[in-house]
Amino acid sequence: MSDVTAETLLTVYAKATLIKQTDERIRSLLGSGALAISYYSPRGQEIVAAATALSLRPEDYVVTTYRGAHDQIAKGLPLRLLFAELFGKSTGACKGKGGSMHITHPESGIMLTTGVVGSGLPIANGLALASQIRDDGRVTVVNFGDGATNIGAFHESLNMASLWKLPIVFLCQNNGYAEHTTYANGTTSRTVADRAQSYQMPGVTVDGNDPTAMFLAARDAIECARSGRGPTLLEAKTFRFMGHFYGDDSSYIDQGIYDDFLGRDPVPALRAALIAGGHASESDLSAIESASESEIQDALQFAIDSPDPELAEIGRDIYATEVGV
Repeated sequence: MSDVTAETLLTVYAKATLIKQTDERIRSLLGSGALAISYYSPRGQEIVAAATALSLRPEDYVVTTYRGAHDQIAKGLPLRLLFAELFGKSTGACKGKGGSMHITHPESGIMLTTGVVGSGLPIANGLALASQIRDDGRVTVVNFGDGATNIGAFHESLNMASLWKLPIVFLCQNNGYAEHTTYANGTTSRTVADRAQSYQMPGVTVDGNDPTAMFLAARDAIECARSGRGPTLLEAKTFRFMGHFYGDDSSYIDQGIYDDFLGRDPVPALRAALIAGGHASESDLSAIESASESEIQDALQFAIDSPDPELAEIGRDIYATEVGV
């Protein structure tokens, strides 16, 4: 579309490439035994995060889930802090005490990564309410999966946000599976976005793997929130190429469905479209990919070289007054 420039699509590609290559490196480290953590791969969902981030300001807030590396990287979490956290080092985003499922970095606007399904939504409402009271112009984007739309916190949060017209975007990254359960086997509504009608807010379903459509839908929802018109329930249809967790064999995913989505892998598809449209050359995109690899290698080495937390950290960040060890 005319208002989505080549520069915008190139930026989406750069962010998506960094996410994709970071995820591949993390899984390689897990496979080799160099890293031992619980990990939930966002592979296949890169475009959702990359395209959404382009309409967010540095000071805006993001809340995400245990499958949140793509949201964190897209919002600007430094890779050094991410890798150091995964390795449990003192230089990590949470000093090595949060791990992949609990990363926060307020300087980048990453306010919460939660390991409890749906628990980020009411907390995100609190962030949005604070912004509304302060009139600071911030928007909060809260990410969650389709499984979270069946718990009470989802409905309570949408009701409150709509009632108070909070500056928030509820972004459901619908990858078709709530852990191992298909959307159709867990939800009766035709789409997640249909549920917005109950709370008198806009409900939008978009192809989350289409960079143009995703950018436009996220831009409009974010602008709606920032202008004081209230929340949007934005459903981004996507697909995860890995299992629910690292080590999951994905046997519950129909092979035909998997092969169809894999054949339309959104990052290579965007790469091909940029070249076909004359927006970038092979060398241009190769340079982006090489730069991502260099950044990842630097972050990995930083993590390896960083010190472990001191024993005293066990008693810090828990109580109002530090407890000595």
